[in-house]
Amino acid sequence: MLGHKVRLVTELSCDGPNTFLHPHGRVPLIVELLVNIADEIDHQRIAHTPQVGALQQLVGHVPRAGALGKTAQAAARRAVKEHQPDIPTLLLRLPALGQAADTVRYADYSLNSSLETLKELSGSATQAGKVHKAILMVDVGDLREGIWPERVVPLVEQAAQLTGIELVGLGANLACYGGVIPSLENMQILIRARDACRQVTGLPLDLLSGGNSSSLPLLASGKMPKEINHFRIGEAIILGRNVLDRSPWHGTRQDTVRVVAEVIELEVKPSIPIGETGQDAFGNEPEFVDRGLRKRALLNLGRQDVVIEGLEPIDPGILVLGGSSDHLVLDVSDAQTPLHLGDEVAFYPGYGATLAAATSDYVEKTVITE
Repeated sequence: MLGHKVRLVTELSCDGPNTFLHPHGRVPLIVELLVNIADEIDHQRIAHTPQVGALQQLVGHVPRAGALGKTAQAAARRAVKEHQPDIPTLLLRLPALGQAADTVRYADYSLNSSLETLKELSGSATQAGKVHKAILMVDVGDLREGIWPERVVPLVEQAAQLTGIELVGLGANLACYGGVIPSLENMQILIRARDACRQVTGLPLDLLSGGNSSSLPLLASGKMPKEINHFRIGEAIILGRNVLDRSPWHGTRQDTVRVVAEVIELEVKPSIPIGETGQDAFGNEPEFVDRGLRKRALLNLGRQDVVIEGLEPIDPGILVLGGSSDHLVLDVSDAQTPLHLGDEVAFYPGYGATLAAATSDYVEKTVITE
């Protein structure tokens, strides 16, 4: 893209130990965002480089077997399988019916909640001469994906008859849509559903995936049931935050990801728009604070690239005023380092901003491993 100079920079490191060990033993933990942050990652180097910190500790303390090492993906088309074929892969989002063949091709595991989808996966796996591993999602209260608990056993009974499909366990997701906090009670719902399926079908269903980064506080408290032996961790590793309140997670750094954009205009202007105002480009009615004449910077970054509200300028004297689809507007009058046209401004992104920048084809990705 002409003049494009927006980058997402990831520095995989932390200050101290961050093992997230289960009080009842070692458990597999997988990473949700890595492949979205960079198309090519040396996973062996990540697993063995001391500077990696949080991720290194997670991977380094789990036996290289079973679910360990799965690099979770939000879309099968971006699967790490193309780059690291020996690493087991997991599709995080429920597969679409039309993506069954790609799911089987790129992902060794997938999360599922529909018998119809499992049948499509079965057909694709059988045709490809593969056995695809499925984790059946159970809705334990957050009301996003998952079968309602009382309907789990009949579905597992039917899915167990499918060729090319191995049901390896059950899973649950929390704190993504409904904000429901993982607890002993909702984990027990998952355990009881698994036990009921075992009794009726005889399937071992050994894997119980207890959620995402929001499950770590329960895990760290020692109250996570020992039956829960698998987690899908993303934000806590990448951004070093407790996702229940965004407080820093002990032993991690919060500066591992930066969004960098270029200054394309510097002008002193009034703080309040001049003329009658209506809605902005996104249907909002913005409000403005009169700070008088201020030095303002425009950056080549906008809502098409990132969640603007999730950007924290690294320079504490810079204020994010807002933006449009392809421009970010800053107040830089009090910037600690004077800015010039062509300079770069860096931000720490929150989860939403990281997600948007990581998956945008128009944001260059840079991974720092040293």
